Amino acid sequence: MPDGLLSLPAKLINGGIAGLIGVTCVFPIDLAKTRLQNQQNGQRMYTSMSDCLIKTIRSEGYFGMYRGAAVNLTLVTPEKAIKLAANDFFRHHLSKDGKKLTLLKEMLAGCGAGTCQVIVTTPMEMLKIQLQDAGRIAAQKKLMAAQAQLSPSTSAGAAESVVEARTTAMQITRELLRNKGIAGLYKGLGATLLRDVPFSIVYFPLFANLNKLGQKSPDVKAPFYVSFLSGCLAGSTAAVAVNPCDVIKTRLQSLQRGINEDTYSGITDCARKIWKKEGPTAFFKGAYCRALVIAPLFGIAQVVYFIGIAEFILDMIPKRQD
Repeated sequence: MPDGLLSLPAKLINGGIAGLIGVTCVFPIDLAKTRLQNQQNGQRMYTSMSDCLIKTIRSEGYFGMYRGAAVNLTLVTPEKAIKLAANDFFRHHLSKDGKKLTLLKEMLAGCGAGTCQVIVTTPMEMLKIQLQDAGRIAAQKKLMAAQAQLSPSTSAGAAESVVEARTTAMQITRELLRNKGIAGLYKGLGATLLRDVPFSIVYFPLFANLNKLGQKSPDVKAPFYVSFLSGCLAGSTAAVAVNPCDVIKTRLQSLQRGINEDTYSGITDCARKIWKKEGPTAFFKGAYCRALVIAPLFGIAQVVYFIGIAEFILDMIPKRQD
């Protein structure tokens, strides 16, 4: 069944399954991206993605690479549901005349979808970043303590306090709601919009047009490998294009800072300090990690759509007899 003819429940199921599989597969790379982006002029813990992952496994164990994954696994389905439903809604209303969507209208539909999804994306990213970056900050403190030539007993106590201070997503949520209300969970909303809206504007039209190159005729669905490669290429291109916005969003949403690291009052202040103190290349920290995360996510989404998992699930549900 062509993707355009899929029912909304099928799209939501496909999106949810693709998100769950994708998060599980690429989350360690996303963790490395967050930690690399948050490194400033203080103690630099990691030199590359592989260095970050190796050190994470050594200090936190294998499952340390999945700190914060539970938040994503819980909220990725509603996030995908909102994004898919919103994109369908805007595409439907922009094509009421029955004509084929122009590039501008495709971009507008993507813009609408990106705007709507931040309802879930912002608190999801807010909680995920705290959990992902906690290991970097703890490791940095232990390294600074060692450099200060603290006694072995003091270092052990510091290490134990770090372990004891580990928090969960629920604890962070309760703390934010108690101190700042619902606005606490939506810190960095503007930066999230600044990232997700341009991403959707780039991704949806680019994917649609790349996918068309593999269609023998407008009525024939493109081969699986074309859709897969189109999703990967469009996703990674859009991810790298908006990476400066992702760096700013990550910095603004981080509640804890490492040694000698700056704090920021807003998007403009963050961008100015990064440019002045770290140079323009800092805006592309973790860009290759982000591309490696996004490309498989959208490739996996195409696999799910191609297999038709949602249709199989829906066919298993007994139909109501009137």
